[in-house]
Amino acid sequence: MNSVGFEKLKTLIEINGLINSNYSDVNALLVYILESAMQLVECESSSLLLVNGQDGSLRFVVALGPKGAEAKNIAVGRNSIAGWVAANNKPLILDDAAHDPRFFSDVQTKTGYVSRTMIALPMRVKEKCIGVIELINKAEQRKFDTNDLEILELLCNQASIAYQNANIYRSAQDTISVLQNNLNSRSEYHNFIAKSPVILDLLHVVAEVAKTNSSVLITGESGVGKELFAEQLHLKSERCNNLFVRVNCAALAPALLESELFGHVKGAFTNAVSDHKGRFEVADKGTLFLDEIGELPLNLQVKLLRVIQSRQFEKVGSSKTLTVDVRIVAATNRNLEEMVEEGTFRRDLYYRLNVLPINIPPLRERKADIEPLADYFLKKFSAETKKNFKGFSSTAVEKMYSYYWPGNTRELENAVERACVLGTPPYVQVEDLKLSYGSTSQGDSLQRLADSSAKETAESAGRDRTLKTALRKFKKAYVTDILQETSWNQTETSKILGIQRTYVSRLLNELHIRDSKY
Repeated sequence: MNSVGFEKLKTLIEINGLINSNYSDVNALLVYILESAMQLVECESSSLLLVNGQDGSLRFVVALGPKGAEAKNIAVGRNSIAGWVAANNKPLILDDAAHDPRFFSDVQTKTGYVSRTMIALPMRVKEKCIGVIELINKAEQRKFDTNDLEILELLCNQASIAYQNANIYRSAQDTISVLQNNLNSRSEYHNFIAKSPVILDLLHVVAEVAKTNSSVLITGESGVGKELFAEQLHLKSERCNNLFVRVNCAALAPALLESELFGHVKGAFTNAVSDHKGRFEVADKGTLFLDEIGELPLNLQVKLLRVIQSRQFEKVGSSKTLTVDVRIVAATNRNLEEMVEEGTFRRDLYYRLNVLPINIPPLRERKADIEPLADYFLKKFSAETKKNFKGFSSTAVEKMYSYYWPGNTRELENAVERACVLGTPPYVQVEDLKLSYGSTSQGDSLQRLADSSAKETAESAGRDRTLKTALRKFKKAYVTDILQETSWNQTETSKILGIQRTYVSRLLNELHIRDSKY
């Protein structure tokens, strides 16, 4: 073996060690494989295309070189050099690639990069071609030869094993994640604290509803505890030994939400390097909780309707139909009937979800729950802050009972946590709760706004006096009032209103609210 061959073998051994040292990032692994191949045969550019197992089409996963970034977005037909290599599971050496009848000219046309010489090899897993590695334009106008082919085949063999191991590692990580979520979901059920007759009566309703498999729609203001009722539905049902899977439809971008709900197959889109189980598949035989269902895009509403009707769906990028046995519990703080009339929520889906409706009253309408909830939160946050609080002062209790609680239980929890952080034992004082902004309480503020809206409506004879318009005026006035009290701090406003910060921004646009200073 000459010195050049020895150096290449030494490089190959080093590359092999690095390739097999870390499987956690498949994309980084693929980039390193191509960089290594270019180093071994001394060429200008390279690419790796994966084969779609469904239809045999190819797509760029990695493209390196002068025009790599541009080439990566171009779809490659099956009647191409890479397509031939994949179909025949054999390598090719081309001295004049551009004039080969299999040459796919779109890449050269769109990027302007001229391909002269090329060597293309199959990446195999268990003798099956899963991808194609292409090396283009050997340095100094030289041609690829059998020596290049031999050393690249050694690299491809090791790369295929590493890629397979990386996918196994990814699959194992996904399995571990699912199992961990299962374990967490069993240990993270919330304690259900209630004393008011209206909530205790609702629990009896939940116990009866839990015996069925019908869809349930839980409604109520933000922060009332809709997720806790969904948990109780699951725990009191025959599905209680299976999974309770949670999805917040407002927390994920629409493009990610479809994959999260229904899963995807490898190659369905960029970075889909392995099959992924969706929440419906994970929740099979259990309960799927769809929170913020009113935020679900219309195109996904169609797919959800089908799942509810037939219990069947397809993963993103797949034509194979899966069947699941899932009990669906949905929740929203939005008026779905109003959304149906506006055309932003499907009428047929609304009726399918609303088979067994459960409405959770706000905290201000079940004041008997305020003190037991506050005591529970006090014990929790006293332990976390390592402060020995014994309870609340009489004025603090009085304030909690008189306060309007627009953010409901969530706002009460936040207030007690804040008091534990800022206050001094043994008792939480009224000022520690920091429940009012400015000189008026939320109840006074609401009353004032209600009176103002009523007066305005009474004076608006001959104009639009529908309930929808009146509610919109009140909503605009109330949100504006809270913004003014918080000096237009949208984060603080979202906490008081018990809604997400992004929803406050959306309300500003929808209701045409502007700070008078600007």
